[in-house]
Amino acid sequence: MLDVPVALVLAAILSGQAPAVAPVATPVDRAFVRLYNFDFAGAHAALDDSARSDPGNPLTFSVRAAAYLFTELDRLRILEFKFFMNDDTVIGARPLTPDPSLRTRLFNAIGEARRLAGARLATSPRDQNALFALCMSASVVTDYTGLVEGRHWRSVGLARETKKYADKLLAFDPPFYDAYYTCGTMEYVVGSLPFFVRWFVRYDRVEGNKRLGIEQLKLVAHHGRYYGPFARILLAVISIREGKAEEAEKLLVELSREFPENPLLKKEAARAGALARRRRKP
Repeated sequence: MLDVPVALVLAAILSGQAPAVAPVATPVDRAFVRLYNFDFAGAHAALDDSARSDPGNPLTFSVRAAAYLFTELDRLRILEFKFFMNDDTVIGARPLTPDPSLRTRLFNAIGEARRLAGARLATSPRDQNALFALCMSASVVTDYTGLVEGRHWRSVGLARETKKYADKLLAFDPPFYDAYYTCGTMEYVVGSLPFFVRWFVRYDRVEGNKRLGIEQLKLVAHHGRYYGPFARILLAVISIREGKAEEAEKLLVELSREFPENPLLKKEAARAGALARRRRKP
């Protein structure tokens, strides 16, 4: 599934070279920057600009749905790394109370993204923005269903739709690199499951290979236009889970400099640093 440049990308990352950062050229790009800074109101303002300047762009609405999702994840404290350190926590050890009005807005945005994407694909089946909007929309629904509503087996089925669109995006030459985020995440998560669970959780072209998943996430970190920082955040989570706190600290310090308004990145960088120092003590 990986393409030829993977060795070069990994070499650049291992050598400490900073990932390439796409220029902020559109309102959707600005919305992502605002999201990574935890400025959800600013993200919606940028998306309002996108809706005015390009009313037929389905990405406007899939990103808006993602902004609603992250607002809810932040409110419920699901974005904190400690939530993902214990698998029992991830599968719902504590009950959550979703915001019903935000849920309505989220799914309204999903519906509009799908409507606009379908209209574009009807006349241009290879429209990458439309396919990515559908991929992102499916991912938002999957994450909301699993993380917020706690319907984990339902989210397993929904993830297949995300993977379907990701595979279409990766079939382009060059591939739409952000789609490696879906594949990399699925490889790592499935690879982390106990064998008896993995036997029942199967996806097309997913091996459950954690190393492959990490390599794919590094491709996104280096090449992704929208999900690059998100991939680096997940790589930091994985590093902590695998006892590599120093790697996590480096990633998080870089991210906190890139997105200085995000308080969670600073807090998690400090936690990773403290953990690294404790593990260095004899």
